This record gives sequence, structure tokens and C-alpha cells, in this order.
Amino acid sequence: MPDYRRVYTPGGAVFLTLVTYNRKTLFAQPENIQRLRQAAAIVKTEMPFDITAAVILPDHLHFVWTLPPHDDNYSKRVGRLKVLFTRSFKGNVALPQDVCLSRQRQRESDVWQRRFWEHTIRDEADWIGHINYLHYNPVKHGFVGCPHQWEFSSFRQFVKNGFYAKDWGCRCGGQEAGVEYEGASLVVGE
Repeated sequence: MPDYRRVYTPGGAVFLTLVTYNRKTLFAQPENIQRLRQAAAIVKTEMPFDITAAVILPDHLHFVWTLPPHDDNYSKRVGRLKVLFTRSFKGNVALPQDVCLSRQRQRESDVWQRRFWEHTIRDEADWIGHINYLHYNPVKHGFVGCPHQWEFSSFRQFVKNGFYAKDWGCRCGGQEAGVEYEGASLVVGE
């Protein structure tokens, strides 16, 4: 088994990618997005943290979370989020029999891909690059032509707070997008 090593920084910011099992498009249904939001609200109540930025795509999610000072345990929060969403999605029923034996032994269902991908934000430039990547992701995947067209994103809040101009990354009317997020050097786990 691989030896996974994660960086834990108290009070730090972390970029996260969570992917559905076999890339099922669970979040194409608005009711599942609402379930995810409810699960996140519960986790934030149990273990406070700030969801700095988020985008929900049909088969995966990206977050930037900022943890409170003296707390570095984003893994526990991610695990709890997955459990709460899975329970709300499936109820407290037995695991489906069509998942592989390994997943059955680990008591894993067919909702989430094992584990998750994380990147500890190192500095302001790294933070900006990951925030830009997150907000441009629906365009990158071809779901919309411009970030402002994707409903399930924190993009509008970032525009409202003055971080972006309302036409950032916009290709409406044939404009050039002009998005910068360090291109191939930015590894995001999807």
C-alpha cells in the first residue's frame, strides 16, 4: 500500500479535490448539491473552518478551506463530509452488493472515490493560482463558456468582494479569457 504523506499546517489553507466513485455525475442533480451543502454546514458546526472558495461540478468538487489557528485536521473534516453526504444520499442502509470486495471490507460505498487530493497553500501566489483554477474549472471542462455562468461556484462572491472583475475569464462575445493559474505546474488531482 502506498505511503501517503500529507502536510498539516495549523491555521493553514488547503486546496482539496474530492471525486465521486467512478466519476458518477451525482452533482448533476440539484438535490444532491443541497445534501452536500447541508453536510458541509454540519461539519462546520462540529469542527469550525472557513470554506474560502468552492466549485461543485457534476463528478468532482474543489475547495479551498482555511482552518482555525492551532488546528490542522482537514482530513477529519473531509472524512466527516463524505460520511454525512453518503448517509443523506443513501440513508443508513447496507452497502450495495455491486461494489468490489475490497470496498465492502473497508465499509466503503459507491458514492466517493477513495481518499482525496490535497495541496497545502504555500503563499499568496499559490493561493491566487488555486482560486483562479477553481473558479475557471467549469469552463476548462466545457460546462460553460464563462465562470459567471456556472451556478455552483463561489465566483460571484469573489466578484462581489472585489477580487475579480465581473468579466474575469469571460469569453462572452468572443473575448479572450486571459486566465492565469500557472498552467501545467498547478497539480490539482483531477
